Amino acid sequence: MQQLAKNFSDIEHCPIRHLLAHITSKWAILLMMILGEAGTLRYSELQKIIPDISPKVLSSTLKTLAAYGLLERTIYPTVPPKVEYTITAEGRSLVVILADLTRWASNHQARGV
Repeated sequence: MQQLAKNFSDIEHCPIRHLLAHITSKWAILLMMILGEAGTLRYSELQKIIPDISPKVLSSTLKTLAAYGLLERTIYPTVPPKVEYTITAEGRSLVVILADLTRWASNHQARGV
């Protein structure tokens, strides 16, 4: 019990907590999978792909993923501003793992798990 507490209670050093901090927002995994498949998309394209996400939440989630180094955010100085999001190498390494999670979810979805 003490070893479990030692491994998982340290907020700054626990790898599970670190991972969850990166990908546990409602939309983060979906955005990572979309950009993992597409490579680069504009903000407006992402809005069309996920019509049920609010603009504020989409923008916030994308900025957070970019701050973690999972996406690259490129702003073009045009009117109106053009913003593109590209998955980084670190993001791609996470998408490989998320793809396994997606397959698991797909296989178990019919059972209600």
